[in-house]
Amino acid sequence: MFTRHRRLRKDSSIRSMVRETTIMPQDFIYPIFVVEGENIKEEISSLEGNYHYSIDRLEELVEEVNKAKVKGIMVFGVPDHKDECASAAFDENGIVQRAIKRIKELDENLFVIGDVCMCQYTSHGHCGIIKGNKVDNDSTLEYLGKIALSYAKSGVDMIAPSDMMDGRVLHIRNVLDENDYKDVSIMSYSAKYCSAFYGPFREAAHSAPKFGDRKTYQMDPCNSREAMLEIEDDINEGADIVMVKPALPYLDVIKMTSDRFDFPIAAYNVSGEYAMVKAAAKLGLIDEKKVALEMLTSIKRAGADIIITYYALEASKWIIEEINK
Repeated sequence: MFTRHRRLRKDSSIRSMVRETTIMPQDFIYPIFVVEGENIKEEISSLEGNYHYSIDRLEELVEEVNKAKVKGIMVFGVPDHKDECASAAFDENGIVQRAIKRIKELDENLFVIGDVCMCQYTSHGHCGIIKGNKVDNDSTLEYLGKIALSYAKSGVDMIAPSDMMDGRVLHIRNVLDENDYKDVSIMSYSAKYCSAFYGPFREAAHSAPKFGDRKTYQMDPCNSREAMLEIEDDINEGADIVMVKPALPYLDVIKMTSDRFDFPIAAYNVSGEYAMVKAAAKLGLIDEKKVALEMLTSIKRAGADIIITYYALEASKWIIEEINK
């Protein structure tokens, strides 16, 4: 006798009842880009449907996020001033710091995450302090701590260090604790790969390196066991959530992380992954809604608890529409 597996697929009702993985708006974090100036809402050419916002236009963004029932956003700043030590990144009147304050004024319950890195703030476009022609790990930690502390003072809920310097989670945790910000949590970009999928983001954040690449600090795409070491270190150093970035090419790493660590996992569905779906849909090659939701479901199925995605608002609206049918 053979098993009739199709009995549990015969209609949409039974399929929904036995479904193993579901995605909901609360699974998503929406990345936003804030720029200097006034009355700015400009579509990012490389990220269709996503925008550069000036601070005075954030109210409509917060309304959209709340309407989509998305609970959290991640703030990226695009400053006017760049220098060797990324001073605009830890300026208490900097673009991200002012954005955090404004968002919290608009909705104190919206969960705000501040991406902590230096690349879009440095004149050279690298994620740390340059000595000679290399990014110096230990001197960079001091500046990452300054950025994190300035975000905490502005009212951020969570710090997300994306630089991939060794020891930065421990340093940031110590800085926050010593300054009585013990309740500000850390979501570490623990396994951040040196990926070719970041191209559209670098245009959006104006963060492409002026020389060389990031292979000396971001992870080699060929390695997965190394990711487990990075993640374990970040957990031991005080991270509250660990992240794998990108998501789709590294579903195996998300799965390995989920199997090995009983710990909250985030995955970043990055700009290149998003842009490819948008481009294929524009050419009429795929059904965008179905492909996007399948993509996001695969990330959660692999083990991610949280998905950072440029599809957060659209996907949430699609999900809500399906629920309300």
